[in-house]
Amino acid sequence: MIQNQYSIFESELNVRPDDIDMFNHVHNSKYLDYVLAARYEQMDRFYGMSWEKFEAQGYGWVVSKVTIAFKRPLKMGDQLVIKTGILEINERGCAVQFEIANKKTGKVASDGVFEYVMIDLKTQRSSKVTPEMIEAYSI
Repeated sequence: MIQNQYSIFESELNVRPDDIDMFNHVHNSKYLDYVLAARYEQMDRFYGMSWEKFEAQGYGWVVSKVTIAFKRPLKMGDQLVIKTGILEINERGCAVQFEIANKKTGKVASDGVFEYVMIDLKTQRSSKVTPEMIEAYSI
């Protein structure tokens, strides 16, 4: 179970037919897509700092590192609960923890951490996270 000093948010998704691999379960790469889709929704819904707001300011988040543990397979028809929350945020970037669980069983299928850096969209180089951004995400 993920927890820390910052808020934990939930999103729900369904396994889609194109998520399934030749072993009849969700392909490992799709777990990353699930977390990214949940964060995209949560940025706007819970933080009030949507991807589009970052883009309008000339900034974007880029994944620099992912640590992921696969615990149980997900299959066609499964409904997922994706929990995410900031672990750490500072001027260099942020770390976001996640947990993907099967909604029906409540069992964790995968968990881990995404590390992000802020980039300037014009230069495509890393940029400092502003104090206003840190404040918006420190809930």
